[in-house]
Amino acid sequence: MTHSAPSTDAPKHKHPWITGLVIYILPVILFGLALLLGRYPITPGEVGRSLLSPFFPNLAADIPEVAQQLVLRIRLPRALAALLIGASFGATGTAFQAIFKNPLVDSNILGVTSGAGFGAALALLLFRDAWQVQLFAFAFGLLAVFLAFFGSRLYKSSPLLVLTLMGILIGSLFNSLIALLKYLADPLDTLPAITFWLLGSLTTITWTDIPALAVIIIGGVVFLLLIRWRLNILSLGDAEAKSLGMDPARSKLWVILCATLMTAAAVSVSGVIGWVGLVIPHAGRLLVGPDHKRLLPASIALGAAFMLLMDTVARTVLPGEIPLGVLTGLLGVPILILLLRRNRMGW
Repeated sequence: MTHSAPSTDAPKHKHPWITGLVIYILPVILFGLALLLGRYPITPGEVGRSLLSPFFPNLAADIPEVAQQLVLRIRLPRALAALLIGASFGATGTAFQAIFKNPLVDSNILGVTSGAGFGAALALLLFRDAWQVQLFAFAFGLLAVFLAFFGSRLYKSSPLLVLTLMGILIGSLFNSLIALLKYLADPLDTLPAITFWLLGSLTTITWTDIPALAVIIIGGVVFLLLIRWRLNILSLGDAEAKSLGMDPARSKLWVILCATLMTAAAVSVSGVIGWVGLVIPHAGRLLVGPDHKRLLPASIALGAAFMLLMDTVARTVLPGEIPLGVLTGLLGVPILILLLRRNRMGW
């Protein structure tokens, strides 16, 4: 499938600075709402004093202990994880769509999610400790992409096309292995745990999950932001990139490595959450245009906002929590159809 080069014309807005302001303020607003909303009512004042209480202990005197613990130990780390994971999916989806020159791919194209799912299922079958599940998910997510990459090196022509096909094949292989593990799992104990993890959720997030997640995702986001001008060149094609003095193969390799690490880190903590990395870049193009100097930061902010919104909805609208993968799947299809209908800029 071939695609035309991206237009450099941004969407025509009467007040583009208002659009940008809304995009970057939205995650902040939704982060605050994530701390406020839940089955246990907490006032904005209690949230504020709870956040400041580690630095000013005297502020904790007027706060119910349950409210303080709920904000600091449950809602705050969960909101931070949602923000980081959403930013990761937004950034990696945009990067993959640029280097593959295809607006219908996302961070799962190389099989990282399927590999991470198999690693998590294997750990749940053998160990069950949370850190072991995350470690196995991260390791097998990376393994899936490396298998796809080295498999593609066996062929000399159309490297990106072969890499995409190998990613699909490796993803299908790990999906079959997941099905085998589910067949072997205890249907009363292990199978429900595997199924719940594969549906995606932030229920089990604690402060111990945040440091490694933050280091990998923030580092990856900073790297992609620093080279976002290269994404514009890579999206034009290899011939144009070479004519401008760039080594497209090396640049793509670094982008794939960075995006893979970010995706594996996110999936190892959250489970399988689809559609975010596919939908968010389309929303970003509709709002700020296809220039990656603006698109990548906008996709990062929109991805963080979207994941914060989905997680808040998942834990508040029903008595029982809705798995995030189910919720993003239900909403992702109609949102993408709407965005594709409205986005006339093309590639």
